[in-house]
Amino acid sequence: MLTIGYIGNGKSTNRYHLPFVLQKKNIKVKTIFQRNPKHESWSRIDGVNYISDLNELLNDKEIQLVVVCTNHDSHYDYAKLVLEHNKHCLVEKPFMETSEQAKEIFSLAKENGLIVQAYQNRRFDSDFLTVQKVIEEGKLGELLELEMHYDYFRPEIPEGITNFNPTGSYLYGHGCHTLDQVISYLGKPDNIHYDVRQLLGSGRMNDYFDLDLYYGTFKVSVKSSYFRVKERPSFVVYGKKGCFVKETKDRQEEHLKLFYMPENADFGVDTIKHYGTLTYIDEEGIIHEEKVKSVNGDYGRVYDDLYEAIINGKSKTIADEQTVLLMEILETGVKNLK
Repeated sequence: MLTIGYIGNGKSTNRYHLPFVLQKKNIKVKTIFQRNPKHESWSRIDGVNYISDLNELLNDKEIQLVVVCTNHDSHYDYAKLVLEHNKHCLVEKPFMETSEQAKEIFSLAKENGLIVQAYQNRRFDSDFLTVQKVIEEGKLGELLELEMHYDYFRPEIPEGITNFNPTGSYLYGHGCHTLDQVISYLGKPDNIHYDVRQLLGSGRMNDYFDLDLYYGTFKVSVKSSYFRVKERPSFVVYGKKGCFVKETKDRQEEHLKLFYMPENADFGVDTIKHYGTLTYIDEEGIIHEEKVKSVNGDYGRVYDDLYEAIINGKSKTIADEQTVLLMEILETGVKNLK
């Protein structure tokens, strides 16, 4: 049994973590530390101890793993505190504010024989897993280009922010999802071209980014905007023999927002209208177009991997060097904005 505690009792903990963890028979949620107990807005879970004294959690010898689900500006301090109390640590995204902080935290964990990692649950998005399946089947031929889009039409968000905060940028907040997907599958790129903008002008929020990552002749474009009335396809992959288009995103977040939880058999599952379209030319020159059944996503796999690493000593799926590389890309992307 892996026994865990949470720092933070807000949306992150209750929407993106607990619905998956509570389904697992080999994991026990013992304690949740509430930083602002007067502002408690989520229903309490039977059998879980809710506290307002962090020391109670940190000094509980039964708790092996502490999950930090707070604002990014407190991730470093909390992670360091958890590791200093000889506990493993899982930290929400973005992992830290700088790559130097990330390196320090990973070094501290290593010195103490502990595991610390980022909660990169989007590695287990259905659309991303489906793209991997299509690529590996080989019908696209040699890969030429991959376009990834994560769009919104939420102009009120950048319009309501009248200052620029690097770690509060769109690149940090959402690039940490899509860029980690690229790194996890393809590794470190040979070169990166950055186009990170403030569409409302200098001194305002970063609300758009377009990064091109080059792997030899294969280009991966990671694009996001707050000003897209119509979203671009989630993924488009081009090869010398075909292409694959996945219009819609993974549905887990959609269902979580509706409080339709993982205990339902069809949670997060694509129906046929969500399936992507594969178009390719076979060896006889015949063009085929077919729907591709989506691979099911599962954010809970982050916890499955952590259980195996902590309890059974297996290697972490989300490697330290991948997270440091991600932090370096985020830092570089916003360094010239003001």
